[in-house]
Amino acid sequence: MNIKECMDFISSYTKTGGRITDLSRAQELMERIGNPEKRLKFVHIAGTNGKGSTLEYISNALIISGYRTGQFTSPYVLRYNDRIRINGEEIPDDELCVIAEKVREAVQERPYSQFEITMAIALLWYEEKQCDVVVFETGMGGLLDSTNVIPPPLVSVITSISLDHTAILGNTVEEIAVQKAGIIKGSSAVILSEDNPPSVAEIVRKTAEERGAEYISCEPCKPYADGGLFAPFMYRGIKLTPAMAGVHQKYNAQTAITACLYLRKKGFEISDRSIIEAVETTQVKARVQYIDGEPPVIVDGGHNPAGVGMLALMMMYLSTRGKKIYTVMGMVDSKDYVDCVKTIARHSDGLIAVEGFAPNAVPAQNIVDIASFYTEAETGSLSEAVEKAKALAKENDGVAVISGSLYLASEYLNMK
Repeated sequence: MNIKECMDFISSYTKTGGRITDLSRAQELMERIGNPEKRLKFVHIAGTNGKGSTLEYISNALIISGYRTGQFTSPYVLRYNDRIRINGEEIPDDELCVIAEKVREAVQERPYSQFEITMAIALLWYEEKQCDVVVFETGMGGLLDSTNVIPPPLVSVITSISLDHTAILGNTVEEIAVQKAGIIKGSSAVILSEDNPPSVAEIVRKTAEERGAEYISCEPCKPYADGGLFAPFMYRGIKLTPAMAGVHQKYNAQTAITACLYLRKKGFEISDRSIIEAVETTQVKARVQYIDGEPPVIVDGGHNPAGVGMLALMMMYLSTRGKKIYTVMGMVDSKDYVDCVKTIARHSDGLIAVEGFAPNAVPAQNIVDIASFYTEAETGSLSEAVEKAKALAKENDGVAVISGSLYLASEYLNMK
């Protein structure tokens, strides 16, 4: 199997693989490939926003401490392989092809999803490479997410919960929290990010109690001075400055630190220095990614109201310091794009809407129709939009923002 045949095999499966009501399909898949999940240790992460950043903080603390660490994320940003990594290095094409062939022989064209097939490939690779621990991000939800077939993890981590995938997960934050809390297992522990409402905390706490899991809340952290672009914060008397921009990063870092301290109790030798270095050096592509230059560019794949709200806070901060904001925006129609466009447009000095980066991209004119109530807006191709936004930002001592979808962010980053 060459890389084209490999990707054709993976792409032959649909996004969902058909409706599911339990984990039997994923469990059958694991049995077919020899149950590698039973021979691995996990940190399992669910949440609406912040999963990717929290995963990277935890992973990097483990990597710096000398542990062979598997990293499973979704979706990919630059190419398929980057969602399956060990110690930050993505699975090589040749190894991907070999393992995909093993999976193809085992599944016999059964109706799995692309995500399940990807998970199977990842777990076989992590086992083959003898990972000490795998930091495992859910795809969507938790209770019925295929990653939930793993045995009780070392610890479960639940990040910020907000409205997203409401057609599948529920129409309220509380309904979605029930799904996310589905990853909690007995003989384990769960850590909940501090930036969740009391109603969510109560659901997670109650679920942990019912399943015999330890519930761990995060020790409060405080912003340092005025916050600033990279939002330094105080934690246990230590000033920490995340390498990722945005005030929300203190919550992701705080959650990751709590997880690392718990892993220390479970026998992992993770020093304070390793944790601090992880927080202050970790960066994630397309998550309020600040790219310094002339002009600076912020790339963000946030696509739900809470995620877009975090980007908006960054834009507000820059605006109050005299920076003009010129935005390139595109969204997919499976998201609440109307409110997201309104939020970003309010904080933009100009907006250029794009389409064509995904099959279900919202027509650019639809975005312009909404945005034009708040700022000057027009349509353009991605290359034209980026060129114009950067030119305006450079001319006016401003910042260019690429936002609205991870698919758009991926296409932009692959242009460079």
